[in-house]
Amino acid sequence: MFDGSIYLQGLAAMALFGLAGWGISVYRHNVTIVDSMWSLFFLLGAGVYAWLGGVEPRTWLILGLVTIWALRLTIYLSWRNRGPHEDHRYQAIRRNNEPHFWLKSLYIIFGLQAVLAWLVSLPLLGSLLSSDPLGWLDVLGVALWLNGLVWESLADSQLSRFKASAPAGAVMDRGVWRYSRHPNYFGEFSIWWGFYLLALSAGAWWALPGPLLMTLLLLKVSGVALLEKDIADRRPAYAHYVKTTPAFFPWFPESRLPEEK
Repeated sequence: MFDGSIYLQGLAAMALFGLAGWGISVYRHNVTIVDSMWSLFFLLGAGVYAWLGGVEPRTWLILGLVTIWALRLTIYLSWRNRGPHEDHRYQAIRRNNEPHFWLKSLYIIFGLQAVLAWLVSLPLLGSLLSSDPLGWLDVLGVALWLNGLVWESLADSQLSRFKASAPAGAVMDRGVWRYSRHPNYFGEFSIWWGFYLLALSAGAWWALPGPLLMTLLLLKVSGVALLEKDIADRRPAYAHYVKTTPAFFPWFPESRLPEEK
């Protein structure tokens, strides 16, 4: 059953976490820290939902899955973004919002991230407030979540190794990147639809806006659309990659189909 009071307390916790991150970003003059915070918003929200909703058999399952996903992602992003320089995406946002970006970043970066995470977290709320026993739909949800984690982890690992040795302008089209231009986002997509199946098994059909919003973000807002907006200008070989490789859902590269048959 949906509990608006618990849901709003989750928002309050996420907002306070965002405020703390904003304070650090002002001190460092660098908002890139918000990338590392993204998955921790969900971990914090899940903790609040579980604490206020009571401990049930599925509580430990959901908390375990969220913890594994959140810590892996935040550790990876913290390692990737290490160093004093602000990510080029945030540098562009900073330029477009001066003067007083330090203050504006409170709501256009940290506040927005907290609200988006809160909205997407609906499946976690639905699962953690349920006392229904685990069933076959939970098994499918965990399987889809695990599929997403594998894709996301492989994509991040392979891309990191590629960037460490690839020449400037090279395009990553190996490993899982051979089958999708954004396998990491496909993995994230699978993870959140897996969480929705777990919520659906708990009777929380109303959590559907969560994975739908995540899908929209991945495809049209901060994911595929944003990254591919100007990447062909920086990497000319990417145009061929676009013609031969699916953007999101993995499939065999067009240029290699005859070899696969």
